[in-house]
Amino acid sequence: MPEQSPLRVATADRIKDFILSEGLKPGDVLPTEAELCDHLGVSRSSVREAIRTLAALDIVEVRHGHGTFVGKMSLDALVQALVFRGVLSPGDDRHALREIVEVRQALDVSMAEQIIQALSGTKNRTLHLLVSEMEDLAAEGKPFPKQDRAFHVGLLARLDNSLVGQLVAAFWDVHTAVVPKLGLQVAADLEATARAHGEMLDAAESGNVEAFRTAVTAHYAPIVRTLEVPTVGAPA
Repeated sequence: MPEQSPLRVATADRIKDFILSEGLKPGDVLPTEAELCDHLGVSRSSVREAIRTLAALDIVEVRHGHGTFVGKMSLDALVQALVFRGVLSPGDDRHALREIVEVRQALDVSMAEQIIQALSGTKNRTLHLLVSEMEDLAAEGKPFPKQDRAFHVGLLARLDNSLVGQLVAAFWDVHTAVVPKLGLQVAADLEATARAHGEMLDAAESGNVEAFRTAVTAHYAPIVRTLEVPTVGAPA
């Protein structure tokens, strides 16, 4: 891929500055291409290239026939980049996945006190239902990715920090995408993993920070054990 020109980068930065200075929010419409050219004092081709760059980062969204809008600011671009990095990571093909698991676990542990503060003394029917579904599927030997992701996102939904929830979801997506692309067979103990989710929730609702952190460790233990097993042909 050719290196981006300084003018394209500068124009993209100025469009970002415009979004911030005007207080625009996701979904708000941007000026037309011609209006941006006049406002920024650059050519139409520079604006067009800058918009392409920002669209790839989900900072803007181009709706053909309708205009250009401020994007959702999702972490989709981050997820795709990290998945690609995980697949192309040189050397030990499990190293990138180990890093992803470590980041996921660190996020869960570091947010323990905030999660406890938000959920202590509450009863979260939706999260308990997700745990029950995971336990039922695990008993049948079936994985439960949909419920797993929804649980982790839901656990953070009450926090006054939307970014951490997005990060947790993003790294969950990277984790589940990298595993099959690397051809790894993660023989996790499904029942233990499902049970650990329930223990995390029970600890959060009862206000027990240490029990929550212990449950987090139990949750990641199966995948950690799998990643510690040497790959075929690799030195022990």
